[in-house]
Amino acid sequence: MTEVTVQGYEAELESERDYVAGLYARLDAERTRMKGKYSAALRDKGGSAMERDFEVRALAKEVKRLDVADEGLCFGRLDSLSGEHSYIGRIGLFDEANEFEPLLLDWRAPASRAFYVATAANPENMRRRRQFHTRGRRVVDFTDEVLGRPGDAERGDAALLAAVNAPRGEGMRDIVATIQAEQDEIIRLEHSGVLVIEGGPGTGKTVVALHRVAYLLYTQRERMERHGVLVVGPNPAFLNHISHVLPSLGESNVVFVTTGDLVPGLRTTAEDTPEAARLKGSLKILDVLAGAIADRQRLPEEPLSIKLTDVTVRIDAATAEWAREEARASGQSHNAARTVFTEIITYVLTERAIARIGDGWLTRADKEAWEQLRADLLEELAGNDEFTAALDALWPILTPETLLAELYTSPERLRAAGADPALLRAEGDAWTVSDVPLLDELVDLLGRDKAADRAAEQAAERERKEEAEYAAGVMDLLVDRADMMDDEDHLFAQDMLYAEDLADRFVERDTREVAERAAADRDWTYRHVVVDEAQELSEMDWRVLMRRCPSRSFTVVGDLAQRRSAAGATSWDTMFEPYVPGRWVYRSLTVNYRTPAEIMAVAAAVLAEFAPEVQAPESVRACGVQPWSRKVDAGELSTAIEEFVRDEAEREGTSIVIGPPDVPGAVAASETKGLEFDAVLVVDPERILAEGPRGAAELYVALTRATQRLGVLHQGPLPQALTGLVEIGAPAHVGNPQ
Repeated sequence: MTEVTVQGYEAELESERDYVAGLYARLDAERTRMKGKYSAALRDKGGSAMERDFEVRALAKEVKRLDVADEGLCFGRLDSLSGEHSYIGRIGLFDEANEFEPLLLDWRAPASRAFYVATAANPENMRRRRQFHTRGRRVVDFTDEVLGRPGDAERGDAALLAAVNAPRGEGMRDIVATIQAEQDEIIRLEHSGVLVIEGGPGTGKTVVALHRVAYLLYTQRERMERHGVLVVGPNPAFLNHISHVLPSLGESNVVFVTTGDLVPGLRTTAEDTPEAARLKGSLKILDVLAGAIADRQRLPEEPLSIKLTDVTVRIDAATAEWAREEARASGQSHNAARTVFTEIITYVLTERAIARIGDGWLTRADKEAWEQLRADLLEELAGNDEFTAALDALWPILTPETLLAELYTSPERLRAAGADPALLRAEGDAWTVSDVPLLDELVDLLGRDKAADRAAEQAAERERKEEAEYAAGVMDLLVDRADMMDDEDHLFAQDMLYAEDLADRFVERDTREVAERAAADRDWTYRHVVVDEAQELSEMDWRVLMRRCPSRSFTVVGDLAQRRSAAGATSWDTMFEPYVPGRWVYRSLTVNYRTPAEIMAVAAAVLAEFAPEVQAPESVRACGVQPWSRKVDAGELSTAIEEFVRDEAEREGTSIVIGPPDVPGAVAASETKGLEFDAVLVVDPERILAEGPRGAAELYVALTRATQRLGVLHQGPLPQALTGLVEIGAPAHVGNPQ
């Protein structure tokens, strides 16, 4: 502490406690007021059901925002050169008597920026920064930094080091109280296109991207909130890990998905072989998809006979070819163009049938009789099974799933589409992550099956009406029960909702939250998209995401050195110039807040072997514990893993075992991307490396998950890049190498 004498510290601490207690009192009062308005809105019968529902949702969201702020409401104070104090916190609170007088500044407000960027050399017109250390609602300590003295340290790091050294719990924590200057610059960057944030392991790129979303929702709420934000991560474990950050900042209109979830109704984590993934991820697969569709638009090898009441007509190759050319020339999707194909075929068949039926007695001069005969023939063709079967054979209605499945399982269809034989697979194989962008592409190429869409809409309408009737019935039952109880002190359901209101809400509009509606709608478009581990996404993945965000507003997070996918990015320029030429910017993070220097030195040696051109991030701290290795034989392996698990179970924090799939209790490195643990045990690194560049990237990921302790078990010779580990003997005790 500086500028606070020992004698004056207790008095200042008590003063800060009183002020923060006052902020909590204001928070509680505001929350009580909003909950009262929420209850009143529920009881109010005024306005339409839609208007009431909108008001209730807005009030519920505000109550939730106030609830979120309860923990860590205020975490700092800025003192300006003029002597004014500004308190910084999770949300903004204003003086009840003066709405324009802030008691607490939202961390995203422009006036709060100096809290994150002011330094001794560049004080931003500030004299002092104070950071609170709290326990619950009580301030237990504070740390001061004097600004404007260039000779002093550039930035106090007590709060930062306390945060990075703290044991990890379940899920990623927000960094709202410890955002660093280089991170703050990225969070507040004013750029409407694609922002690429690249950084090595532990540089905080993911949490910076999430705080950027919270900042954008604060500064552009009206534009962004209605359509929501999409966050794309590498696997479900990662999404679960980060899912609490935005809600902790009061933001909920966010959809979290993996690339395997981008088509509603389909969820897959299965992966292709590297070669199949490379083929499916390349834009060249678009020619294959087009070829596969064209192959299903067939010409008959022999004329197809259609028996009608008075005549038999035939669809020959010449007629089908004319119809096919007209349908393709229409520019419509495959399923929509079937109408054109059908119209041409129908025209030819009816002309031929009329000519034969009316031979000798009917001419075009008898227009009324001619048109009546045509109408009769059209009606007969519409109900003719042979005609329908012929159309299905020559121009079938296709779904993405049927087209792709039939393509993959047929060598003949693969050849006809110009596809690589490596795409052949067994019938019934599960969809893979690499199939998702192809299925999504086919939705546009094939178009909708209008008959199926109408049937689905009718079924949904029936379901809504049934739900409305059920809701009304439930309310009537509640009313009947309430009538039997003469108790003025009880609040019953009908006091807050009315049967007709509840029924209206089912019928009148979709009552789901924005995030729910967006996740279920393939055609939903988002205002902003965050993509994490973006180096793994293929060219086809990016086509899907660009369709989901027509404004091309993206925050892209990645590290090319960690790429494991054969279809992933080799450069950001290649991925983004086709979509946003000149509208993407690059920022890098270079400080490692996760991995201590002792562990990073080992990981950097691995990085130097497979990506010598990449500079490893610099660790902000050392932990004083040397990472270790231990050689075991096959019989000792399970016991050594159990020792690690048992030892770590007695410590505070989290731990994980990372290794090849057949290692008992181990998780693959690819499943830990973006995650962090206090202690990590890497098993059989030599086998991980055996996969070549992909394996080297996975080993680098595995080594950089630890925040405190790292151990390695190896059965074969220890890879040269890992010779910096301290070799120990049994038993292994992580953190206390022998």
